[in-house]
Amino acid sequence: MAAFDEQFGKVDAQVFKEDLLNKCGAKREEVICGPRFGVDTAIVDLGNGKALATSSDPLSLIPSLGMEISAHLSVHLLANDMSTTGFAPQYAQFVLNLPVSLSREDFNLYWGHIDALCKKLDISITGGHTGQIPGQESTISGGGTMFLQAPRDKILSSNNAEIGDSIIMTKHAALSSSSLLANAFPKTVSEKCGEETQKIAAHNFWDLSVLKEALAASSILEPNSELHAMHDVTEGGILGALAEMADASGCGFTVELDKIKINEEVKQITALFEIDPFISIGAGSMLMAVKPGNEDRLIQGLSKEGVEACKIGVFTEGFAKQLVEKNGEQRSFVFDGVDPYWAAFFKAFQAGWK
Repeated sequence: MAAFDEQFGKVDAQVFKEDLLNKCGAKREEVICGPRFGVDTAIVDLGNGKALATSSDPLSLIPSLGMEISAHLSVHLLANDMSTTGFAPQYAQFVLNLPVSLSREDFNLYWGHIDALCKKLDISITGGHTGQIPGQESTISGGGTMFLQAPRDKILSSNNAEIGDSIIMTKHAALSSSSLLANAFPKTVSEKCGEETQKIAAHNFWDLSVLKEALAASSILEPNSELHAMHDVTEGGILGALAEMADASGCGFTVELDKIKINEEVKQITALFEIDPFISIGAGSMLMAVKPGNEDRLIQGLSKEGVEACKIGVFTEGFAKQLVEKNGEQRSFVFDGVDPYWAAFFKAFQAGWK
């Protein structure tokens, strides 16, 4: 039996609270923001008005998708978390626990792409660990940690959304889950959805980074005054990430579902794999908590940077999470923490989809 009731992927809020939250080592007064469910980064006061932000994530190694896509996921998912501070990552550490089946040639391809991406993003790799582990045949090749230092009063944290804040999202729902499925099963997707749909969805993968919109947002609006918080969308999709952000900030939300953008190719692929695009992995989209009255300035400013954004709802008092259907009917949102992407991927793989 699995440690967490056979729950795959990231543990849910209950497991985090029961098994992890109260076992976090020594308490140090310079830790401004420590471990919290739904919070992307930890923040440590360095003194002299500076703070250190840091975040860790698993590294992806998916041979069926290739070394370039694997490296892209590994670097950008880490950088996306860091970008929620409103600043770009500066340093990185990587721990590689590689499968023994990985050839030296493929390792050099993988690491070469990680090196190139870090150079492009101006991230210095400061160390880590590299080794091969017998029995390590999963799509996770270890973990990485990124760091940055910045003015303490300018750093954002995803648990600082305020009641009444408008919820702004960038790009569209299920960006990464649909693109990964299109890349993993190109023949089947092309046959069932059309070649053009497969190509568009597969190409969406290269729009996985949210660093551009994060840096733009923190320059368009005043951090911690007009722009209160940002949270990048990963497991659990738009609604799962929004639930994390609301819970971490001590509030609820009301979201109009028809305001959440879903591109046509995403609709087709999520329908094919029978997954809900609102709760499927959505890396590439950013959620922002914005003080009322600043929405248009942010949306228009992001548009000038080539980033599409829209308002989808508001953060509310209390902890209720309400979804408004197109016909005006409301229903409560309850998320069990299970992202449907994983089951869909393995189901298609076992069915022999190509």
